[in-house]
Formats: sequence, structure tokens, C-alpha cells
Amino acid sequence: MIAFGRRPTSSLTSSFRIRGTTLFAGVAMLTTILAACGEPHGTPVRVIVPRHASFKTAVDSLSNAGVISFPFAFRIYARVSGHDRNIQAGTYLLRPGMAWNAVIDALNGGDWAADRITIPEGFSIAQITPILVRKLRVSADSVDAAVRDSATRVRLQVTAPTLEGYLFPDTYVLAPGTTARQAVEEMVRRFEREWKPEYNAQVAQLGISRHAVVTMASIVEKEARKPEERPVIAGVYYNRLAKGMPLQADPTVQYALGHHVERVLYKDLAVESPYNTYLHPGLPPGPIASPGGPSLRAALAPAKVPYLYFVAAPDGHHEFRTTLAEHAEATHAVRTEARAASAPSAATGKSTGRSHDGR
Repeated sequence: MIAFGRRPTSSLTSSFRIRGTTLFAGVAMLTTILAACGEPHGTPVRVIVPRHASFKTAVDSLSNAGVISFPFAFRIYARVSGHDRNIQAGTYLLRPGMAWNAVIDALNGGDWAADRITIPEGFSIAQITPILVRKLRVSADSVDAAVRDSATRVRLQVTAPTLEGYLFPDTYVLAPGTTARQAVEEMVRRFEREWKPEYNAQVAQLGISRHAVVTMASIVEKEARKPEERPVIAGVYYNRLAKGMPLQADPTVQYALGHHVERVLYKDLAVESPYNTYLHPGLPPGPIASPGGPSLRAALAPAKVPYLYFVAAPDGHHEFRTTLAEHAEATHAVRTEARAASAPSAATGKSTGRSHDGR
């Protein structure tokens, strides 16, 4: 009996195999060609690859960011080239239109992984510098040169010798190879974006310069522990300025000392520096730290209060008073509370509570 159809079936199967192999080879060749081609354009975009993310998830992120245009073909290329299992988690700055092999190299080697830098509110240049040195792998001297840039200081109308106060506190994602100057410029641009046009009218109403407002905001930033107290603290200092009283702001003494001390003591008040507001009336020559948005707004719109004095309580809030006699009473009460709070616990033998300024 003749077995009709066996031979043709075998030929058809072989034909499909050949065609499938040819198609796969064609696709592989096409994706290889696409991988080598590319014309990067536009500004770098941020692409986040989470920990333990699948390659498909990473490709979706690349596609959504506009880095690649053909995600399915890109995945085939990565599989064919054997690079779809070695991606590194991180934040990347990539440009749209990059060649696929460059994108793969970036994800596999982390060469384009961005440096994520956080500058906390109230940090001074002395505190910011080691962060930039460590994260960007630059020298401290290059940071010092950048923050003293005369052209930027003139543009911002900064009369102080550095850009202290104008490196806006925020989280920055900086591309690999970012220089100290570029990082400082980015922080200054962030300050300029934070400074709204309507702030200029508020500066005019106060009758002082923007530099003076930023200086006041930096002192408020260092003094305030409770957000709602920022405008009140600013109001107290403006009241003292209006009456010709020295500010007597402890944070300015800290800045004048040039190093951190846990408590400002009587002996510290004698440090000779234009930043010592116990010795020199008026505002210091410039900011003592980088104020955040809330402190800037407090310095622009201080609370209309009668107070001339305040003292910090152990829990971080301040007691505000109008007369020196009232202030003396409040100070005595706060110190009594502080001593009670710092007394050794009978159960643990350890000190509890927060130390006061000791004066």
C-alpha cells in the first residue's frame, strides 16, 4: 500500500524549518544593524531600573523615556547578543536615539549610571563639599574654585566671597563625569528656579536686597526646628534689626568658629569674625547655610509679632518674649526643664533629653 503524503509532509516541515531559520537569521541581522546605528539627540533623560527588575521592565522604561523606538526588536537583539541577563539596577541618564549596543553596554556595566546627590536643608558649603568630592570623585579645590566663581557671584549680586546660601538644597541626579563647576551651576540654577518673580516685590517691600533676604533665611533655617515657627523667628530678627539691636544669633557664631560645637558657650561669643552677630550689629556679610523654600518664604514674609527674644526648649520649640525680663524668666524655666530632662534615668542610668545652649 502506498503511503501517500509522507514525503511531501517531510519536505514541508523541512521547508518551514529553513524558512524559520532564515527569518530568525534575518531578524537577528536586522537587529544587529539597528544596534550599531543611532544618532543621539536632545537632552539626557532619566531612566530608572529598579532592583530585581526583569529585562522587559527595563526595556519598557527605556521605551517610555524615548531612548529606544522599537522595544520588541531591542529585546530580540539583547537576547541574540546574550546581554539580556546582566543589567544593573540604578538611575541612568541616557539620550534618545542612542545606538542599541551603547544602551546595552550602559545597562550591563553601569557606565552611565547617574550620581544621585542629596543636599539637606541647612547645609553649608563646608558640609556640601565632601558630598561632592565623594559622589563626583572631584577634588575639594575644584569645589572651592567653583563656589568662588566671580561671574556667578556678580550675576546673582552676591557680595560675599562665596556662593554660600545659593546652592539650593535638593536631590540632584547628575551624569557621570559631572565636574564640580557643573554641579555647582546646577544647584545655583535650582535656586534661581525656586526664586519666584513675585519674590522681588516682597524684597522691595522689606526695603533690603535679595542677598540680605537669603542671609536672613539661612539664619532662620539653622534656628527653626518647628516649621510653623520659621516666620516668627524671622519676625523677631527683623524686629531686632529695626531697633538697632544685635541679632545675637547662635548659628552665626557656629559659622564664625569654622567648626561644629555641640553648644555655643560664653567663650565662643568672643570669636572675632564679621559673622559673629554678638559682636557686630546687623546681618552678617552673607548666608551661613543653604536655606530651603520654606525658610526663604519666611524671610520674605515674616510674622508681624512684637517679640524681640526667644529661647529654645528641649523639645525643639521656642519660647518667644517681648521684654528682656520676660526672656530671663523664660530662659530660667527652659533651663530648669532641660536639667530635669537630662537627669539620669533611674531605670537605665542614661541621660535623656536634648542639651541646651548652656548659656
